[in-house]
Amino acid sequence: MNSKSVYLFLFLSFLSCKNSFETPTHGISNKNPKLVVGVVVDQMRFEYLNRFKNKYSSQGFLRLINQGYSCNNHHFNYVPTITGPGHASIFSGTTPSVHGIIGNDWYDKVKERTIYCTTDNKYRPVGANAKYGKVAPTNLKVTTVADQNRIFTQMRGKTIGVSIKDRGAIFPSGHTANGAYWFEGLNEGKWITSSYYMDNLPKWVKDFNTSSNMSKYLKTWNTLYDINLYHESGPDNSNYEKGFIGKTNPVFPYNLNELMASNEGYDIIKTSPFGNTMITDFAFSAIVAENLGNDQFTDFLTISYSSTDYVGHNFGLSSVELQDTYLRLDLEIERLLNYLDKNIGIGNYTLFLTADHGAAEVPAYLSDINVPGSNIGKDDFSPLFDDVNAKYGVPDLIKNISNNQIFLDQERILSLKLSIEDVQKFVVNKIIKYPFVSNAYTAATMQSAHFKSGLPMLLQNGYNQKLSGDVLFSLQPGVIVYGPKGTTHGSGYSYDTHVPLLFYGNGIKNGVSYEFTNVTDIAPTISALLGISFPSGANGTVIERVIY
Repeated sequence: MNSKSVYLFLFLSFLSCKNSFETPTHGISNKNPKLVVGVVVDQMRFEYLNRFKNKYSSQGFLRLINQGYSCNNHHFNYVPTITGPGHASIFSGTTPSVHGIIGNDWYDKVKERTIYCTTDNKYRPVGANAKYGKVAPTNLKVTTVADQNRIFTQMRGKTIGVSIKDRGAIFPSGHTANGAYWFEGLNEGKWITSSYYMDNLPKWVKDFNTSSNMSKYLKTWNTLYDINLYHESGPDNSNYEKGFIGKTNPVFPYNLNELMASNEGYDIIKTSPFGNTMITDFAFSAIVAENLGNDQFTDFLTISYSSTDYVGHNFGLSSVELQDTYLRLDLEIERLLNYLDKNIGIGNYTLFLTADHGAAEVPAYLSDINVPGSNIGKDDFSPLFDDVNAKYGVPDLIKNISNNQIFLDQERILSLKLSIEDVQKFVVNKIIKYPFVSNAYTAATMQSAHFKSGLPMLLQNGYNQKLSGDVLFSLQPGVIVYGPKGTTHGSGYSYDTHVPLLFYGNGIKNGVSYEFTNVTDIAPTISALLGISFPSGANGTVIERVIY
């Protein structure tokens, strides 16, 4: 080796050594994270990141945006946009057409009755005498990213799911979770689980459930800041809000302790920002008690902040109550990040934050500002029953109308020697004339055609051949099936599909993108970051620009 070659070799060796000792920027690591935290904010529209931006702390949502990666054109790629399917899709990387959670409730064509998405009567509630505690992830037909992590680590990596709602804890944590916990309100006021996971509550959950601990969430809800500064919202007292029973007007302050007796007991905590505080506190207890993030095997913690949904339904999108809930949630995100920094370590965890759906403006408000919008009810479909009866001369060929689907009595149709597809087409041709219906398709069309865009594609991605109805339809923009005050969600329009997607921490780049991403892309992206198999039904795409 000549002298020039020696100098070149030494120089390259110096650079190699120098690079190996350089301190990585925040979030970069050559090791997998010790903990992945999946945060879902229930009913969060993307616009809330910008609408309330000037009043957010610099260390909550804005820390995730400024130091992490923000996907600003992120959407759901199916309908219905509601909680059960939302949580299932985020963590499984696929749509209801594959994972089988086609609603929060749906009409079971075999059992001929409506079932709840997590119900499994083989199991019992653990920790309280819950009315609806017989639950499990049974109806979820695929694995989640948390399941795949458990399998990859030979079940050494733990998974814990936390949410006020059972479906918000069960579906994200998957089939193999070490525990999924949710809040039973009413007269109980306790965090509970199912015998699917364990026979008795752990001591740490029992300790959390003490009456002295739970009582701290039953306090007076006043605005975080001077109410006159809430310029991003409408007036405190508007005609678009439902409010609480026992209070004449929906105005601050709200004494939750005094109002709880008239508002289903401890359930009133859910419809206040203190429900989200309780979720954060419970998550901290879970991290400590379950030793999450304390060994070489990646653990998962799924957190669903549910109170935003309850507040949104009750008070609507332009309410001071909703804005105050998000300003307080911002502080919960700050508290969560600070806790993870201290207890798991900066660079030792990866966090993503998204939502399970958005929400519609209150139709009465839209009407008042000359924007199309209206409320309808199930009675608006009553003419359809008469039309079908008149056409075929027999009653009750329609079994059920729910989740924007119509279920026919197929056995009876066949016994009358009628064509199921012809009856489906007749129904479509009738309801498409209703002024509040925008699209309608037969199940036969869903099975034979392939839609690449628009509402038809969203309907098709939400259509499950084994479970869905004979006719699927979408309502016009601004039309909801709900009461005159408050609001809901479920459509394929941007106000329901466009939600935040923020990545932060270990393995995550710093940046922002307006390229279109789907909810089904989240689980493959986290799987790629961890180097594990994708969930069994995943059909989303890795968002390569997000990860190192």
